[in-house]
Amino acid sequence: MVHPSVSQTAKTRLLEEKIRLEQDLNDIANQDKKDASGAFEAAYPEIGGNSDDDNAIEITAYADEISIVDRLQAELRDVNKALKSIEDGTYGTCKYCGKIIDEKRLEARPTSSSCVACKKQLTQEL
Repeated sequence: MVHPSVSQTAKTRLLEEKIRLEQDLNDIANQDKKDASGAFEAAYPEIGGNSDDDNAIEITAYADEISIVDRLQAELRDVNKALKSIEDGTYGTCKYCGKIIDEKRLEARPTSSSCVACKKQLTQEL
């Protein structure tokens, strides 16, 4: 079991990260109110013109925004999963082998759900 102070420190960092990610998402995207998961959609930029160049700039900017929104949402999902694991009392336990994740790994990446050995094995298989 991970030491309680590690879980509390991680919880504080994760809550701060959650706030930052939600703010970033709100700055560049619109939350889909019809989607129960609270997903965000990139806002389509309107630069004002109707020329082919203006349209191309808008499409390029929109594609970039989609990529950023997807990355931020993935990070937010990882943060929420880690916070849930703290609540469940499973934080710091590898989801693959069940062993304790090293505290240094959790300090470096509080959203880690696997130990270094399992992560290496998984990445080599891909």
